[in-house]
Amino acid sequence: MAEVIIGEYKNKPVAFALFFHNFSTFLGKPGIYLEDLYVKPEARGKGIGKTMLAFLAKLCVDRRCGRLEWSCLDWNKPAIEFYKQMGAVPMDEWTVYRLCGDALDKLAMKFSK
Repeated sequence: MAEVIIGEYKNKPVAFALFFHNFSTFLGKPGIYLEDLYVKPEARGKGIGKTMLAFLAKLCVDRRCGRLEWSCLDWNKPAIEFYKQMGAVPMDEWTVYRLCGDALDKLAMKFSK
């Protein structure tokens, strides 16, 4: 089940964070995976993103989760610097793999035979 929080500035929605629970077999605890965090360009630099990440960190602690994690594109240098300022550590030794489209269909067909 996904959840979302909305960030407002001057009573107008300007940001959102979409997240869901995952589970770490390394920690033996649930975690929160932040699927998307977006702040409108005109609202950036006002602390909205920091507040939303702090809220999610508090939610992790309150729900007894072991970690809060997310992915960031390598070319998104402003986001990377922002996350590092928050104390986030990049997981350089991990690579994301994805199946979609024809490759997903082809693999699924092998199970149904």
